[in-house]
Amino acid sequence: MSIPLGPIISPPGTRSFRDAGGLPADQWRALVGDETLVPTHCCFCGVQCGMYLRVREGKVFGVEPRNHDINRMRLCPKGLNAYQQVNHPDRLTAPLLRRSRTDDLRPASWEQVLDVTATEIQRIQAEHGRDAFGLLGGASLFSEKTYLVGKLARVALKTRHVDYNGRLCMVSAAGANKLSFGIDRAGNPFSDILLTDCLLIAGSNVGECFPVMTQYLWGARDRGAKLIVVDPRETSIARTADVHVALRSGTDSAFFNAVLHVVIRDGLADLDFIAAHTTGWAEVAQTVAAYPPARAAEICGIPAEQVEQVARIFATARNVMAWHARGIEHHTQGVENCLSVINLCVATGNIGKPGAGYGTITGQGNGQGGREHGQKSDMLPGGRSINDPAHRAQIAAIWGIDEAELPQAGTSMMEMVHQMSAGEIRGLVGICNNPFVSLPNHAVVKAGYDALEFHAQADFFLSETAANAHVVFPITTWAEDDGVMANAEARVVRHRKAQEPPPGVRTDTWVMCELAKRLGVGDKFAFTSSADVFEELRIASRGTVNDYFGITYDRLDETGGIAWPCPSTDHPGTPRLFEGGRTYHADGKVHLQTVEWHPPADPYDDDFAMTLTTGRTVAHFLSGNQTRRLGGLVEQTPRPWVEVHPSHGFTSGDPVRVVTRRGSAVFPALVTEAIRADTVFVPYHWPFPVAANVLTIDALDPRSKIPEYKVCACRLERAEHVVDTPAPPVPPGRTTYAASQVSRLDPLPPTSPQGRGTSER
Repeated sequence: MSIPLGPIISPPGTRSFRDAGGLPADQWRALVGDETLVPTHCCFCGVQCGMYLRVREGKVFGVEPRNHDINRMRLCPKGLNAYQQVNHPDRLTAPLLRRSRTDDLRPASWEQVLDVTATEIQRIQAEHGRDAFGLLGGASLFSEKTYLVGKLARVALKTRHVDYNGRLCMVSAAGANKLSFGIDRAGNPFSDILLTDCLLIAGSNVGECFPVMTQYLWGARDRGAKLIVVDPRETSIARTADVHVALRSGTDSAFFNAVLHVVIRDGLADLDFIAAHTTGWAEVAQTVAAYPPARAAEICGIPAEQVEQVARIFATARNVMAWHARGIEHHTQGVENCLSVINLCVATGNIGKPGAGYGTITGQGNGQGGREHGQKSDMLPGGRSINDPAHRAQIAAIWGIDEAELPQAGTSMMEMVHQMSAGEIRGLVGICNNPFVSLPNHAVVKAGYDALEFHAQADFFLSETAANAHVVFPITTWAEDDGVMANAEARVVRHRKAQEPPPGVRTDTWVMCELAKRLGVGDKFAFTSSADVFEELRIASRGTVNDYFGITYDRLDETGGIAWPCPSTDHPGTPRLFEGGRTYHADGKVHLQTVEWHPPADPYDDDFAMTLTTGRTVAHFLSGNQTRRLGGLVEQTPRPWVEVHPSHGFTSGDPVRVVTRRGSAVFPALVTEAIRADTVFVPYHWPFPVAANVLTIDALDPRSKIPEYKVCACRLERAEHVVDTPAPPVPPGRTTYAASQVSRLDPLPPTSPQGRGTSER
């Protein structure tokens, strides 16, 4: 839907001024008469800020903030620059093909690349079995497309090997939520933060990773809410906290167990709530009895007094909320870390009330919706388990196939890479992911992909992973198609098409349906639009905990977003779960889980005595395939760096080699007291040879299969010079768009962890 700019129709949020006779809205005009504003949402993080894309003569050329109630006119640096992707000179505009990796990629026709891909799928499966071909999706895809990824794998490829890059993001929180609550989503809307009296942020650099979400934190602070931040780095949010717990990375569950120990010891647990609404309390209480503050202090490298202080603040506040992100999830004990936070919230009765609850902040735009409808290896649409016979029968009936035809559960994204190296997976299609940058232990990832007999990759820019493929499909950006995403609150929001794609570019939906036709199941993929797919998705989710049946495009236009579950078209949605203390387990109770801390997978010794942790920076997103091409963002943060404590004797800008058991990389030092002396930090948005994931370990959480990005043993060495940061790959025959790369070879780190503006040069 487009909003023409005129004196009668006003943008959302300004109507009330006009109706009241206010002049500002009545005088509001576009600077260009034929300009149209298309209301949509940002393509980046899980906040999903509302925005208008400015369109003239059929082309997106700018952005305006939108007064959507998620963001209230605010956009972060990435959101302000997102529109520049749409008509960027680096866009893929023709399919690319090569017969072997010794050849160069060359432009080809759509018929060629689709026929080659289908032929290779059939050949590999005929020679090695159906499971020899895999499919990897992404959590930045619209939910309609993630639904199709799962259906394409199970119905067209008939393979069990399907997963997605959300495996690197939210699955630890998902596993903990399902164990405790029987449902996988945050329990409260962002707006509840404004009502809380104490806010705990664990393992989330909100100011850089989710900048617009800070408005809710400041709103709570303005009401007098206490703020507790648990993070080994003194982030911008941690600097403002009442308590900053700068614990040693990889020790979160020991800390939260100790906090709960004090809560119980001092009689601060809500025993009435526990008795009425939980199971497993006695076992949890017995376990945390072994975690007194002194033990946690030794494990976590913090004063024991901080454990006592956090326990008192948390347990005596009237309403408390806890939010966390990758900082406590990217561990071999990621699920356990999340469970330890849930145990603390539940033990104090802080569940299911305005201003009281528990939530996880999704990293990707559709980090929530991307794992709900079937592209995860063990799931079917609606959050159904692929191992449950009843669930299998329900989906098989909707898809018009026999239940016996549905494959069993597959393996996780990182496990699939090892299966590639072992020859168990010999072919792969990837859509909207860039494992060459995003997966840990780069050498292992490169070897796995190089072992594939055939690899096709779909993207709108030539990523590092796509540049290594046999076939590249040029697909649409978020602004060139319609669809929905579910943000960190599980609020389903509508993205609207703002322009037609460039000639030669197709939607992901079209590509998947065309492949299905060539694989003989075109009748099961007779979709002409995202709207067609969404109608089937609604039906496939009906009656599940992930119920979208009551959500329609029209309702999303009217409301600005609906939180699932929403079982009928007259249902308002469910922004707050667990009201009255009731969960989605059959008995309605919280199933508390015991948690024992254990050390990280990468052992410390004399050669590797320090901790490397990784994360994002404000100007970039995930693998950087999008943001490393946008001039303003490259100028703000042109390259990675290593944050080191002054005690190591480096000066900012010194070349520092970070060495782990996987490899080494050289970065300029950013010397700061905002990090523990035994810890270093490297942002992960750049490729080899300056990739953080050259260094990280590919150890996995045994339950969620998430990699342990946040802690591995390392050492520091002086180096002779900083390694150049490579430019992003571009299609054959083109050169890197110079206007977006002016700062890329800057040898210095930013002047602060929050990046450097151009005025500070």
